Amino acid sequence: MTDIRESDLPGIGRKFQLHARGGDKLVVVVHDDGRRELYHFDPDDPDETVSTVTLDDDEARMMAGIIGGMSYRPKSLETMEVALDALVVEWFKIEAGAGSVGHTIGGLNVRKQTGATIIAVAEKNHTHCINPGPEYVLHAESTLVVAGERKQLKALKELLQQGSL
Repeated sequence: MTDIRESDLPGIGRKFQLHARGGDKLVVVVHDDGRRELYHFDPDDPDETVSTVTLDDDEARMMAGIIGGMSYRPKSLETMEVALDALVVEWFKIEAGAGSVGHTIGGLNVRKQTGATIIAVAEKNHTHCINPGPEYVLHAESTLVVAGERKQLKALKELLQQGSL
């Protein structure tokens, strides 16, 4: 597993350091004013910066969505899953014939019925919604980013396929 080291930078913000499996060292400094600075270091000389990029808060969030798969996800990752102890974060695509198509999250009573949470929705037309509310209408071919325990996600998948439990 990749290790990320964090440290506070008093008066500045917080620093995150990643040593990637490929040997690269990346550092992200999140400033208290919302700016992000990204540093890429030379694999042969870990003290030598190869490149730096500074992003404002909006740019950083857009890039996070891209890197995290909200805008485009390779076909091999269509059902990607991340597990953090009992919490599982998974991407789930709503098929065209699913019973939930055209229904709202609130109308399906997703959280009460399953215990799972829909964190985000990425639409086929490349739009996305972070933290959709109960009025959000589900569409065919949308990809949901969902979180919960395995049994909760199983119940959510059944609810989305059938339109009711």
